Formats: sequence, structure tokens, C-alpha cells
Amino acid sequence: MVRIIAALGITLMLASCTKQPDPAFLADAQKWRADRETRLRAEDGWLTLVGLFWIEEGVSKIGSDPGADVPLPAALPKEVGTVTLHKGEARFEPASGVALKPTLLHDDAKPNYEVLTLGSVRFYLIERGGRYGIRVKDTNSPARVNFAGLDWYAPDESWSVEAKLTPAPHKVTFDTEVGVKQESDSPGYLEFERAGQHYKLDAVTEEGELFLVIRDATSGKTTYAASRFLYAPLPDKDGRTRLDFNRAYNPPCVFTPFATCPLPPPMNRMTVAIEAGEKKYTGL
Repeated sequence: MVRIIAALGITLMLASCTKQPDPAFLADAQKWRADRETRLRAEDGWLTLVGLFWIEEGVSKIGSDPGADVPLPAALPKEVGTVTLHKGEARFEPASGVALKPTLLHDDAKPNYEVLTLGSVRFYLIERGGRYGIRVKDTNSPARVNFAGLDWYAPDESWSVEAKLTPAPHKVTFDTEVGVKQESDSPGYLEFERAGQHYKLDAVTEEGELFLVIRDATSGKTTYAASRFLYAPLPDKDGRTRLDFNRAYNPPCVFTPFATCPLPPPMNRMTVAIEAGEKKYTGL
């Protein structure tokens, strides 16, 4: 009995010495995760993506006809219109009786690019590695209607680390899951220490932030096999920023086969197990 009491006392003492998570950190993590699900569930979120069809120079037919160059969901007319691609310029012409206007299409990298909407379906032009395609979204997609929610590791403050940018401007060429290549500008490398280990990652700039595509020892086990994505603020005047791996999340290819997801560059294929952030999606 004395031994049991002594052991219990040691257990309670160790528990009382364990650092408790910062409530502000936990609240911030919870809010970020809720926002992440909201973005996925949105009417233009990745769960709505139902098609990506590469087009060639000349005329491509669009409609629900299975033989169309760009097949749309069955609820739409068999003939919705055509897209004519000529030297990087794409023009949409509606079929007779379709409530859309003739439109010059700019790809989705351009500000205020054109999105054509018919019923629950939206479609628009994309460009990847010099190839052009039509991306199709449907707010009534099975992935959106049947979305099962996300699964996460418990928030872990030790995986929110300060990193420093080592300036080294260069280009990063990403392979993608659909076989095309994407090129982005990198300001340099992010370096940080954790648990006595030094890490160096390749980051690119995207929409006023740093963007990383990573893989680690959890990939293919508890997290998506190909990669996870992570954003970080641009560094301050001293080159410092924060990498919060609790915000590492699944690429859109987890939810749809029609996304053009970049794969991790060699430097970002880590051997450490990052048990933080978003886990595998089990709803499919």
C-alpha cells in the first residue's frame, strides 16, 4: 500500500510539472481549423471541383454530352458552347438557347479572371506549364454533399517554431500530380532548430506569403502520402518568421482527382515525423 501511495504521489507530481498548453494557442488553432473547413465547404471550394480537361489549339466542344471535349455534369444541356484557343487566347461562344454570353477567357492566374456559371456549375480557364485547360466546379458535387469533416493531430506548441530566411533567390520547379510542371520564385531557404536538429526548407512566395510543400515520415501513414501544404508570414526585417506545422494541411488532390497539386522539392522531403496538422481524410 505504501508503495502504491508513493507511486501515485510521484505520478501526480510529474503531472503537475507538465507544461499545460497555452489557452490562446489552443483557441487560435481551433479557429484556424474551423476556417479551413469553412473554405473547403464554400461554394467555390475544392470540394466542388469535378473536372479538369486540357484543351488544344482550335475549337473544343463543351456540354454534358459524354463525347464533348469538356464534359459537364449531366444536369446541363448536351451542348453548352465552344472554346476556341488560338495562341494563348481563349474565347467562349454559347450554344443556341444557352443563357451565357460570348466571353474572352483569361486564365486563373490573372486578376478577376472570368468564371462562367450555369445552374450549380461553374467553369473557367487555367494555364499550367504552358498548357491550357477548363476547370469545372459543381456546388452539388458528391464530395461537397458528403463531406465528412477533417481529422487532426492534437495541437502541439513545440511544432510552432521560429525560422530564419537565408536569402538565396532562385526558381523552384515543382512536379505535379497531373504530370505538368509549375515554376515559382523563391526568396531563399527557411532554417530552424527543433529538438536539437537543424532543418532547411525550400520556400516560394505566393500571394504575399511564404508557401511550402512538404513531406515527412508520417506521409502515407497517418497523413496524405504525396504532400502537405504550409503557409508562413513573410519574414520581418531580421529575416525571421514562424512556421506553425499545426497548420500543415492536405492539398486539394486529397478531395478531387482534378487538382494540379505540386509535389515537394527534394529539400522538403524530411525524415522526421511531423505529428502536427491535418491527418489523412477518411471520408472518401
